Amino acid sequence: MRLSIGVTDFSWPDRLTEELAAVAVAAEDAGLDTLWVADHLLQADPNSTPDSAMLEAYTTLGFLAARTGRIGLGTMVSAVTFRPPALLVKAVTTLDVLSGGRARFGIGTGHHDGEARAMGLPFPPVAERFEHLEEVLQVAQRMWDGDESPFEGRHHRLGRPVGNPRPARRPRVLIGGAGERKTLRLVARYADACNLFDIPDGGATVRRKLAVLARHCEEAGRPYGEVEKTISTRLAPGEPAESFAARCAEFAAWGIEHTVVITAGPWSPSAVATLGRAGALLAR
Repeated sequence: MRLSIGVTDFSWPDRLTEELAAVAVAAEDAGLDTLWVADHLLQADPNSTPDSAMLEAYTTLGFLAARTGRIGLGTMVSAVTFRPPALLVKAVTTLDVLSGGRARFGIGTGHHDGEARAMGLPFPPVAERFEHLEEVLQVAQRMWDGDESPFEGRHHRLGRPVGNPRPARRPRVLIGGAGERKTLRLVARYADACNLFDIPDGGATVRRKLAVLARHCEEAGRPYGEVEKTISTRLAPGEPAESFAARCAEFAAWGIEHTVVITAGPWSPSAVATLGRAGALLAR
């Protein structure tokens, strides 16, 4: 079981720069797999408020890349309508090149229409956002493969999608969301990982979603085992490493391989260290 940290709340009371860097270093020291940041312009964590501090995701990841040396770096997840496809792929590629191959490409359709209205961002109907998502995934494949031929999609047209420099290591693609008809089908066709949610029903929903993903993989002619199964959950305030490790062991029994952990409020190095201790328990 791999463990990662998701940073969604940047409202440290002071010294934001120092606190964020300290959390990233603590995550790396704890042996965590990836540091994910939320990709929003307005604070969207339900435990926070819309006017709370929020940093732009890829600038933040570049800052964190300079202060760490091993941990993976990615967004959980980028809304497909936030940036034009070539700009988004170039941002991920640049992060990968400058971090020495540590970028992760988290992408999804987006869901926050209030943020879009407030910040002047496009937010087409959900069916159209899925079309955008598939085209962005296709553009990423083209640019990372060095295919500069024109791309003609329904929504995006690129005359010469140049991807130079190429990634240091091809970024792993994670598609967020659990929709059985469209999202998981796209995971089977394009992604290296899916991301599901920790729903308190004893694993019934997660098991069903994974069974659907397995069917989509079979239809796509792809081995189900190639897709990493991740789940997002919260570390409760004061939760000990032992109980969290037990929860992760239960996730593993459902078929989950990687747990992405967020927390109420901003992270602290001590809370991150709890994840490190949980990881050590799981590795025994």
